[in-house]
Amino acid sequence: MNIGIIGLGDMGRLYAKAFVKAGYHVCGCDLPQNREKVEAELTPFGIQILDDGHQVSAKSDLIIYSVEAEAIAAVVAKYGASAKPGSIVAGQTSVKHPEIEAFEKYLPSNVYIVTIHALHGPGFDPDQQKLALIPHRSTPEVYQRMLDLFMAIGSDIVEIPDYHEHDKIVADTQAVTHVGFESMGTAWKEAGFFPWENASYIGGIDNVKILTTLRIFSYKAHVYAGLAILNPYARQQVKRYAESESELFKLMIKEEEKAFRIRIYKARDFVFHESRKPILLNDSVMKEFALGSQPELRKPNSHLSLLSMVDAWYHLGVNPYDNLICQTPPFRLRLGIAEYLFKNEELLEESIEAALYDKTIRGDDLEFHSAVREWSSLIVYGDMKGYKEHFNQVKAFFGDRLEEGKQQSAELIRRLMME
Repeated sequence: MNIGIIGLGDMGRLYAKAFVKAGYHVCGCDLPQNREKVEAELTPFGIQILDDGHQVSAKSDLIIYSVEAEAIAAVVAKYGASAKPGSIVAGQTSVKHPEIEAFEKYLPSNVYIVTIHALHGPGFDPDQQKLALIPHRSTPEVYQRMLDLFMAIGSDIVEIPDYHEHDKIVADTQAVTHVGFESMGTAWKEAGFFPWENASYIGGIDNVKILTTLRIFSYKAHVYAGLAILNPYARQQVKRYAESESELFKLMIKEEEKAFRIRIYKARDFVFHESRKPILLNDSVMKEFALGSQPELRKPNSHLSLLSMVDAWYHLGVNPYDNLICQTPPFRLRLGIAEYLFKNEELLEESIEAALYDKTIRGDDLEFHSAVREWSSLIVYGDMKGYKEHFNQVKAFFGDRLEEGKQQSAELIRRLMME
């Protein structure tokens, strides 16, 4: 099988190298201004760099569009007609609605569509990483060829029957998960402090929160903007998350303890039912990965971000454990620390008491509340430009700590997944 990749950004280059390593012939193209750089990196691997997507499409048995979700329609409109008869076309975007719409509109009727979604970032080799495989216009034989191909590069394949199901799961595992961490980053920026220098953010759960936040902001804004804004299911779920956070925050500032506890316990009993197979994150491992020092200074934390997520799952009727089939490292960590909090009675009680009565953290919770509102509004109104600007402002605040956070979070993920 000759494989062609249109778009040789971080993920395109990663998979080009993986396919060549498995013995496939690979060609690809990128924007003209990137050609010299791409050739210098990929030609030594035997990857052929062509002028454009027309050339790539004409000679490839499998064509993978590895471009931004917001650009997919324009790129497919430009090159789609050049796909050779009988070839298979896939997309590497994280949201499939705009991708499938573009494929149906611009691809010839004599090509197959079996699309993909790598559930990891460019910092991870595809081997043993989860990859969603989604048939759309296919046959059993064509689908098997795609299965065989990705098994050959070591992908842990998740088979999803259609793109609607994929986007529903991704709305939970990625879009809402990212909003939670992005809101934390925004809150810390607006409060004007780095969380590892604050006694309210010391301990295992907070180490995971901080490192995952830094990990997300170490990547590119367009990835997260496309995930959230172009996925129709994400808007609904993000809106629910914002409503849950707002309703809980109102109960907190009014100190309505009874109503607050009833709500938290209902959500706990729904999400963390005894029938769920637990993740069981290792507390000692989580505590190792601190960017700050002096753990003895630790103060109680309301963990409003986690209380809100569990409440949102309850109101949406979502079982997050079912969505582990499409898990990403941030989602697994988020579900893991939520589980850790809600299944530890002493820690949950401390969190509830802090949420209701600890005025020293109320200002931080207010910043988080405002941040959730901001991110939710950007997503619900489809403000792609505003989303990217907001993201890059927070990214700039954390500056050179992002690379350290990215490296430490990768090691944290590796250690916790080994447990």
